Amino acid sequence: MTDAASASPTPSPADVWERLQAGNARFVSGEVAHPNQNAARRSSLTDGQHPMAVIFGCSDSRLAAEIIFDVGLGDVFVVRTAGQVIDDAVLGSLEYSVDVLEVPLIVVLGHDSCGAVTAAMESAASATTPTGFVRSLVERITPSVLAAQRQGLTTVNETVEEHVKQTVSRITEHSRAIYEAVQDGRTAVIGVTYRLAEGRADLVGTIGEV
Repeated sequence: MTDAASASPTPSPADVWERLQAGNARFVSGEVAHPNQNAARRSSLTDGQHPMAVIFGCSDSRLAAEIIFDVGLGDVFVVRTAGQVIDDAVLGSLEYSVDVLEVPLIVVLGHDSCGAVTAAMESAASATTPTGFVRSLVERITPSVLAAQRQGLTTVNETVEEHVKQTVSRITEHSRAIYEAVQDGRTAVIGVTYRLAEGRADLVGTIGEV
């Protein structure tokens, strides 16, 4: 990975979100442009990358960020874990994207019918935990499940949305570097939920100016 040294001005978080929304609208309508996916674009990226956003999303195979936002090579820096759970490697990747690549927008991307969130809900209901490293995933999602329950939210999709909001908050709470970037107006963190049937990405929460 290389650092950011682009001569062009850095777009604002609002500019980036507007571009991602436009790409998602094309995806929903079936009129995708497939930008920045040719040989010339590939060659232009050999000396560095200047992504406009970092997308931290669930590893679910139906949630391919570049496809649902209709972007191409070098456009977004993608970090994925099941249930978009945070760990040290995730925070390090997000800090790198903000401090080195100077990305102005962090997108936390969840989706309906999430299997990891469902597993955490089932674990909380039965007071049992899975075996192996899946247990770590469930334990990291459980606080969001409990937060949803305190608000009377009982469905998987309602809990997914709450988990996205909780994750947005936790990123700035756990990372001093990202917190300072948001305070300085250098970046913003937003929460988005993806609707599998419609292909629509909806904004559900923000920290910073978007």
